[in-house]
Amino acid sequence: MSANSKKTKIVVIGIGAVGSTTAYTLLLRQRMDELVLIDVNNKKAVGDALDMNHGLPFLGKSKVWAGTYEDCRDADIVIITAGAAQRPGETRVDLLKRNVAIFESITTEVLKYNSTGILLIASNPVDIMSYFTWKKSGWPVQRVIGSGTLLDSSRFRYLIGEKLNIDARSIHAHIVGEHGDSELPVWSLANVAGTELSLSEADKEEIFVQTRDAAYNIIEAKGATYYAIALALDRICTAILRNEATVLNVSTLLQDYHGISEVYLGVPCVVDRSGVREVLPLSISSEEKALLQKSADKLKGLIVSMV
Repeated sequence: MSANSKKTKIVVIGIGAVGSTTAYTLLLRQRMDELVLIDVNNKKAVGDALDMNHGLPFLGKSKVWAGTYEDCRDADIVIITAGAAQRPGETRVDLLKRNVAIFESITTEVLKYNSTGILLIASNPVDIMSYFTWKKSGWPVQRVIGSGTLLDSSRFRYLIGEKLNIDARSIHAHIVGEHGDSELPVWSLANVAGTELSLSEADKEEIFVQTRDAAYNIIEAKGATYYAIALALDRICTAILRNEATVLNVSTLLQDYHGISEVYLGVPCVVDRSGVREVLPLSISSEEKALLQKSADKLKGLIVSMV
């Protein structure tokens, strides 16, 4: 990096299991020059920053510190993972009222110091939190992104790959809609290098149920999910900072997408330095369109109830 080039900065707000794992993943992969950790429990953020700094001799030169909202100034990406934790047996939408109030205060503080970065939302229910953050910010919609169904699609591809004994990276398949119970698998477009999947209907049902219920099963086993979502957030950050124009299933505002408008949902999008550059129109079946509409209606109903 030349002396005159701008340093890249990522801020992570909320240093719980997801936030700390995301920060550590970004650090290990050397995604930025400066990494700021912000948490209502500043002592926890200070401890994590100190712990990460002690590993820098093994990694390379980066600057990591526990900061305040003022440190959001000039940040390229502000990742929000803060919020009430999902309890065992609790649906993502049950988190809504508790988290909207938290996000109101966070967004207000971030906007005091940053008006040019990208807001990346990971807190659940992520589609609704992303929508309210966008409305609160007044920013262009492409710069307020939810993690969407990127992780769900990764789980989906992994499970298909396991069933077929094929590397998951060679599986092309999407989960779209809500990051939650009303999400849907796009079986009509799923393939391996353009060839149809050799899966029975029973196999498909088993794979989808395991995909949809993965978070509940992990939370039941260990209290929270954080490794895979950290990798998903790292992937989104990389697409942004490297201006990759990569297709990722993130959550964004839909406008006349198979008749759906004014709601954030996870669909394939082109992600580059501007954020969500473009929403790709999937050629899905009529049955899948109906399920996507149902997912949208569920979330819109919840949004209306909060206004």
